[in-house]
Amino acid sequence: MFKKFKFLGLALLLSLAVILVACGEDNNNNGSSEDPNNNNNNNGEDGIQLGETDLTVTYVAWAGELLRTPMVKLVLEEAGYNVDDMQVEAGAMWGSVADGSADFMTGSWLPATHKSYWEEFGDDVDIVGTFVDAAPLALTVPSYVDDINTIEDLKDNEEFGDAVGWEIIGIDPGAGIMESTEDAMEIYELDNWTLLESSEGAMLTELQTKMDNEEPIIVPLWEPHWVFNELDLKMLEDPEEIYGGEGDRIEVVGKKDFAETSQAAYEILKRFAEDYNGELENELLVKVNEGASEEEVAQEYLDENPDLLDSWLEGIATE
Repeated sequence: MFKKFKFLGLALLLSLAVILVACGEDNNNNGSSEDPNNNNNNNGEDGIQLGETDLTVTYVAWAGELLRTPMVKLVLEEAGYNVDDMQVEAGAMWGSVADGSADFMTGSWLPATHKSYWEEFGDDVDIVGTFVDAAPLALTVPSYVDDINTIEDLKDNEEFGDAVGWEIIGIDPGAGIMESTEDAMEIYELDNWTLLESSEGAMLTELQTKMDNEEPIIVPLWEPHWVFNELDLKMLEDPEEIYGGEGDRIEVVGKKDFAETSQAAYEILKRFAEDYNGELENELLVKVNEGASEEEVAQEYLDENPDLLDSWLEGIATE
């Protein structure tokens, strides 16, 4: 009898041990979000983890960035991020992402326009995705300027030069297209010409005024941009490809460890970029030019395309 009870007691102890081990494994699985070293705020839900949820995005006040930035901000906030957007100049945009004071930016133009910034900061950043595969840049004139078709036509062209005061109306200093224009002036030997520093808004105002009066003007411009939908313009041919030939890639660029610090944000931006393109940007920028704010246009697009938003957030451990 004693032996029988001894056997039963041993069996009960073994069963209890199995139960305790199982409970321990279950607690370990369910308690992963309680790890004091886990810095995400998604309560242990399955999916790609948010990681650090306070993000900073830097951008330049150019048409495309003014549109893309609030749109990606809205999408990331939908996932559970807090996004602070900062308007800066091009150099500061690159530098802030490279030193980690900003998490990502929405306006990289490579390989031509931002070549100098890439040479300086390229080792310290990570290209997340491409918004636009080929965005052409060039010196641009109204289509009614018949005798100017290439940059070479500007050299020693007294009739056109005198008509515009030998001035190219530029945008903000530090912009990549301004550096490219300076290079073009040197390579094409446009010694009589002066590149004026301005801003995109001021340049566009001057362009509109001149074209309303059918007067000549020359400016540096790029696509996608709403102005090509509203005004009849032509980009000058650039045989030396100073402006990058068929066009730059417009990309979203993150700090070097962005994929590790904010895993879901990295994935969301990558997916967003895959569905974005220049044609869409032009279409949305026209709405902005018609009077809507960039934030309104971005929100309207997301409201009208819930399936896209769902696809960008699929598998994300949102709050």
